Amino acid sequence: MPMRLVKRHNPQHRSPRQPRRMPARSTACSGCSALYGIFEYGAVAHTAASRMLRQDHPQSMRSLVRMFGLPGFWTAVGELGSAIRTGEPSANRALPGGIWGYLTENPEASRIFGEAMTAKAHGHIAGIVQVYDFSGLNVIADIGGGRGHLIQAIVSATPTAAGVLFDQPHVVKEAAAVASDRLHVIGGDFFNDPLPVADAYILMEVIHDWDDSASQKILRAVRRAARPHAKLLLIEALLPNESAPNWPTTLDIVMLTIGGRQRTLREYSELLRESAFVMTRDIDTHSGISIIEATAN
Repeated sequence: MPMRLVKRHNPQHRSPRQPRRMPARSTACSGCSALYGIFEYGAVAHTAASRMLRQDHPQSMRSLVRMFGLPGFWTAVGELGSAIRTGEPSANRALPGGIWGYLTENPEASRIFGEAMTAKAHGHIAGIVQVYDFSGLNVIADIGGGRGHLIQAIVSATPTAAGVLFDQPHVVKEAAAVASDRLHVIGGDFFNDPLPVADAYILMEVIHDWDDSASQKILRAVRRAARPHAKLLLIEALLPNESAPNWPTTLDIVMLTIGGRQRTLREYSELLRESAFVMTRDIDTHSGISIIEATAN
């Protein structure tokens, strides 16, 4: 069926009932999008999915889509075959310094990446704060917490708690505005610098960026800094046991290009055990992500 563009937003232009034909290339792209529930056949009209590509949507995924379209990410995906053959991240082959070196050396790409992580966090924050009781935790550290939206929401919802945001110096520089008497901002490298002392640690979609060896280094750094019986919350999209198409499985392929991986709950439990933590439970946030709770052993 041919695609048509219907202009709806400006009454001074042609009537919204008068269609305008789309270029062939746009037609093909829109047709492909329609297969996945983004836009509609016959005329370009928003669906619930396509509205999330708008910048003004409260759960906008626009920045995440832009992130996946960054030249560095496309270059890494173009070498996916080498990652499959060798098990080594294709970004390390395609980009000097890998994906993290690329982001450090390209401020605009780093900005888009930060916006993407913020957008994803906004989609999950309400569910996290709603399902987990943070009361009773005096100091909560968000490790690799980006611009601090999650820890800011937790501290705001937990009047008795103080927060610490820890991320790379060039990242927390953009988060300086969130600092307050109850929320401290610290720049550092979780592979090399001491982590803040806290009663609870949050790592939201951090561990999936790394292989098992690097993940254990991060978790052991947390364990060294943690107070006795401290809580650890890994917030991740879990790989399901079934093989049906799903977002975590698709994301697992993407993570292969940069050196990370999605994991099952059992794999996270084993990773925690090897890092001197004991998994206590997992909590579904009903927002496509789970909280894996562990206690310092």
